[in-house]
Amino acid sequence: MTKRSAKAFVALLALGSCAKPDHRTHLYLQRFFGECGAEYGGSTDVAKAEGECGIVTALVNRFNAENQDVRVDVNVVAWPGYPQLTAQVAARDSPDLVTMHEGVISDYASKGLLEPVDPYLRTAGISPSDFTEAARQGVTMYGHVYGLPWDTHGGLFHVNTALFAKAGLMRDSKPVLPNSADELIAQARQFQERTGKPYLIQSNVGDPAFAARNLYTYMMAQGAVLFPDAKHIRLNTKLGVQVASYFRRLNAQKLGTQNMDTPGAIAAFVSGEGGIYPTGTWMIGSFQQEATTPGRPLYRSYAVYPYPRLWGQRVEYVSGHSWVVPTRRRTPEQRAAIARFFKFMAAHNYDWARTGHIPAFKSVLADPRFRSLPHRDDIALLALIGRPLPSAIQRQNAIEGIVGEEAAAAFTGQKPIPQALAAAERRVDDLLAQVD
Repeated sequence: MTKRSAKAFVALLALGSCAKPDHRTHLYLQRFFGECGAEYGGSTDVAKAEGECGIVTALVNRFNAENQDVRVDVNVVAWPGYPQLTAQVAARDSPDLVTMHEGVISDYASKGLLEPVDPYLRTAGISPSDFTEAARQGVTMYGHVYGLPWDTHGGLFHVNTALFAKAGLMRDSKPVLPNSADELIAQARQFQERTGKPYLIQSNVGDPAFAARNLYTYMMAQGAVLFPDAKHIRLNTKLGVQVASYFRRLNAQKLGTQNMDTPGAIAAFVSGEGGIYPTGTWMIGSFQQEATTPGRPLYRSYAVYPYPRLWGQRVEYVSGHSWVVPTRRRTPEQRAAIARFFKFMAAHNYDWARTGHIPAFKSVLADPRFRSLPHRDDIALLALIGRPLPSAIQRQNAIEGIVGEEAAAAFTGQKPIPQALAAAERRVDDLLAQVD
């Protein structure tokens, strides 16, 4: 170091010593949901925020504004953020709070990399009995609660009611949805005969979640035990073949679109090119905006409902987002601040539910404000019929990718059904055999 650079370094230290000390308790929060600092970076008006990114950004800003002794510093990661989190854990530099899909929690909790949040909940005055059944199941494992659930999300039937009216499938201003597998096929044929358009818009290409969601949902509805233990999956069964054969039949009879990826399917639905697009809760906001824009094909022509019962019971596969606490050393002040953050987020669960996701709290599910939001009264059932995969199953995201890939091959005729389901079993079992 030269004399000049040494003097500059000393000067910087002197300037730093004159800075006002920060006596706040800092929490490092890491999340996905996108980056929108240009629009919402300084906003604390949660009611005016829109979309996942806007609402979560405004919420954190408001928490900081209302808790002057605490500072939540945010790092936004590219979705889903787990490779970065894993690297941070390995470097022993974990965040204090992380957004995590409930299907991923067991990957970290099973290795002691997440703290049970029971003490934080108690300090915040939150009981697991406050959660909806779907949310409670999603965060409870190994005898503890491992996250503050924030929502439940799953598949929905997004419906073009103008086309349903043309097909003669509206009753009392509501679309007539099937109550059995045979009814769906009959209605699909009627729809196509009268509209000339496909009944279903499907993202069969590059969207394994779509096929996995269908297979999981309708096997679970008939009482199938998808995982007989934590190391094995069972899909190549009588029920699995039945469900896969049904979706293969829909494709073979061209009752749905073929060879579409997710962007193509979204574009087709908003352009009025089909009757139903089975996709997630997260699309409600975008489709509702189309439905309230004059001149658009969906204008005043949009409804949305949980997946219909085709066999067995009214059950649907779901997941959810949650706030988790990675294991690391923390001060008592930081622990108190985490509890305070949980209390704040629980109190604002209604605001998050405006994204289209189902609330994680029973009180919000019954709140007239939530029920009065567009379509929420029609989709609230998802909190009651939703079922996550067993909490002890690790690598759920990777499993969904494998199952969806093989199920899509079965549904579209690329592989014989038993061969595809057997391949899914073998690949998932091999994956789980490598899990410690």
